[in-house]
Amino acid sequence: MNILIVLIVVSLVVALGFLGAFIWAVKAGQFDDASTPSYRMLWDDTPTQKSDKKTNNVKSINNK
Repeated sequence: MNILIVLIVVSLVVALGFLGAFIWAVKAGQFDDASTPSYRMLWDDTPTQKSDKKTNNVKSINNK
């Protein structure tokens, strides 16, 4: 019977830990903008330039 009390206490501690982590995440702004990340992959990216260290030439990523 004592094991039930131990398991209940342990489960309450774990549940309170998850609740605390959830409250911390909400206060930190983790769930403020849920729709933009799904649309971000559809937006066009501007081509960036990468420099070649050996020749110091600038190459476009699109023109490998």
